Amino acid sequence: MPVHRQPGTVVTDHRFQVPLDHEEPEGEHIEIFAREVAPAGKDSDRLPWLLFLQGGPGNRAPRPLGRDGWLERALDDYRVLLLDQRGTGLSTPANRRTLPVRGDAAAQAEYLSHFRADAIVRDCEIVRRRLRGEDEPWSVLGQSFGGFCAVSYLSYAPRSLSEVLITGGLPGLRTAPEEVYRAAYPRIQRKNAAHYARYPDDVAAVRDIVRHLRDRPAELPGGGVLTPRAFQSLGLMLGSGTGSHTLHYLIEDAFVTGPAGRVLSDSFLTEAQGHLSFAGGPLYAVLHEATYGQKSVSAQGTRWAAETVRREFPAFDADIALDGDGPVLFTGESIHPWMFETDPALAPLREPAELLAQREEWPDLYDPDRLAHNEVPVAAAVYHDDMYVDTADSLRTARAIRGLRTWVTDEYEHDGLRVSGGRVLDRLVRMVRGEL
Repeated sequence: MPVHRQPGTVVTDHRFQVPLDHEEPEGEHIEIFAREVAPAGKDSDRLPWLLFLQGGPGNRAPRPLGRDGWLERALDDYRVLLLDQRGTGLSTPANRRTLPVRGDAAAQAEYLSHFRADAIVRDCEIVRRRLRGEDEPWSVLGQSFGGFCAVSYLSYAPRSLSEVLITGGLPGLRTAPEEVYRAAYPRIQRKNAAHYARYPDDVAAVRDIVRHLRDRPAELPGGGVLTPRAFQSLGLMLGSGTGSHTLHYLIEDAFVTGPAGRVLSDSFLTEAQGHLSFAGGPLYAVLHEATYGQKSVSAQGTRWAAETVRREFPAFDADIALDGDGPVLFTGESIHPWMFETDPALAPLREPAELLAQREEWPDLYDPDRLAHNEVPVAAAVYHDDMYVDTADSLRTARAIRGLRTWVTDEYEHDGLRVSGGRVLDRLVRMVRGEL
């Protein structure tokens, strides 16, 4: 096991073999990578373990730089395990380069069907037993999609958990995919209104950019295509604490004047590509709606729910906006079929993604009855009007999990864990211990 030292920490790399399909433990195995971070000087102590489950789906765990961010607070009390969930980071990768090895589109889709929260939880159980022993529980911290995984963990292996901390990640236990987006679009609309109130000059600037792209879609430096819809999807950043400001600075840098007149600047196109490309995390797009699929809720599958529901909200239609004089609205956390045409990182995965969208009877991810009888201490930060996770759904789930304590706040947006310098984590730790 490689061991490294960073400022204030000792970092140890771990690799584990787990079944691709946990229902077939003797079948094909894949590798799971995890990075242990212990406080320097205490790395030999018997500190309790805190497993961190990253947001996503399809994002690798954060790469630590010593005692930075929320780790500063976590390492006061815990030995932290940063897990690269299956298919991400240094775990066996699943992307356009590797998936063709599986075979045709149907084989790739079947392979990817094993990459949801239920499989991730069972991976965690193998890791826990290796690190802790058969009967020793550990603590779990879940951010966003990691919180979804934590609720699955509470549903199916609660005896393995000593406490659970969740930030911006209480899912609807019985919410159909279409309802997820019917609740999401009005929240996104409110984030747009707040952005344009903050930066009113962006109304005209965005209309100018979208009109330009409607006439002349732009090629991005990495080979993707920037269309009006792709540009609108930059609204994904509006759910973070600094996202509105970042978007504004991108917009103000859009045009330069060349020999042929006004053109989109290289800096604008390069930055836009950085926000739009799924090259670093294709599973986010491929599996995003699958995270909501449950046979007891939506037996017919997910079927591009975000695209279907978008038609119910004509305010997001750029052509309608340009025909009037109002703002063009940005969209948010939603995945659409056209993304698999405009992004080179996703184009080879278009057919598997379509098969996953049409897949029926996804296994249930949560057990409401077991959660109603929960005995594990749980504390959750619920961000007021969170753009990514519906607050009403989160609070319904909080009431459905016995003993769960919530902290509802508008001091932070969805990225509160990352940007709060440990304050969000500290409050949750104190809540779960009964100190608050």
